[in-house]
Parts: sequence; structure tokens; C-alpha cells
Amino acid sequence: MSEAATQQTRSVGRRRIVVLVPLALFLALAVVFLIGLRSGDPSIIPSALIGHSAPQIDLPPLAGLERDGTPVPGLDAASFKGNVSLVNVWASWCVPCHDEAPLLLQVAKDPRVRLVGINYKDDPDNARRFLGRYGDPFVAAGADLNGRAAIEWGVYGVPETFVVGRDGRIAFKLVGPITPDNYASALLPRIEKALAAGS
Repeated sequence: MSEAATQQTRSVGRRRIVVLVPLALFLALAVVFLIGLRSGDPSIIPSALIGHSAPQIDLPPLAGLERDGTPVPGLDAASFKGNVSLVNVWASWCVPCHDEAPLLLQVAKDPRVRLVGINYKDDPDNARRFLGRYGDPFVAAGADLNGRAAIEWGVYGVPETFVVGRDGRIAFKLVGPITPDNYASALLPRIEKALAAGS
């Protein structure tokens, strides 16, 4: 075989490697991604905030929201200490929020847990109408008019729900609406764990 033919064979081999290595890497990543999608609940997305203190952000109350003639307070970050809290990020314009609203009323009946709302980029009148329609499950409801608090909480979209332990640290994050299934399989066990940790 001539020198020119040998060079050409090596060149073709290098080009194949340059094409095949990235293709093999892409296929490997695709397999890992598909396995990950099938192996778990897509509403449970790891958060960088798990195990860290809840954001120290106070929010004003939702304007005009009252319970029994008394204004419902806004979000007070200091109130997380000593309590197990569920923080639900919601909006009246969010379709899945309408779906989870009746279940939130059931969750709110558990006296061991404080249910706190963060109303995300919503019109106060629409938010009050939403709570008037479904009922207000929140002991406190902060208005996040510009979305800054949601960014600090690491929110991807509404609704999202966080479990905050008595130590003020985020213990769990659920993306999407609370359903009977994910409440029983994911959220309630994390609540029970947070309650047990503080007793």
C-alpha cells in the first residue's frame, strides 16, 4: 500500500472517530435521561435549597384579604422557626392551581401544619375572588407582585409546594399541583418526617 493510500485510510478513520464519539456520548445521555424520566415522579424535582434555610423574605399581605373581619397576614420568614409549614406558590391565572385548591382546604385542616401561601404575580382582586370561590386555606398569604420572592425560593412555575421544618429549613419541594396520589406518596411522608424531627 502506498504512503498516500495509508494517509488517506488514517484520515478516514480519524473522521469516523470525530463523528462517532459525540454520537455515542449523545446516545448515552439520552439513555440516562429516559431512565430518569421513567424511574420517578416528574413532580419531584431536586432543589438546591433542600436542607438550606427558607429564604429570609417577608411579603406584604394580599391586599384586602380578610378572615372573620381580620386581615390575613403576609409572609413573615421568622414564623417558620418552631413550626412545620407548607408553603404553596399559587396564582388565580394558574389552571392547575384551581385543580389543587379543594385539596389544599383538606390539608389546612391538619392542625400540626401551617399552610402559607405565596401569591405569584397576580392581580389582588383576582386572587381574592379565587380564594372566595374555593375557600382560603392559608394562615398567611404574601403577595409576590414582581416575582422576586419566587426566584429566591427557586420556583420553576406555579403551583409549587415546599415543606419547611421546625428548624426553618426546606425539607422537600413538590412541583405542580398537589393531587391525592402525590399527597399520599410524597408530600405527607415528608410532612410526617418533618414533624417527627422536631419532636
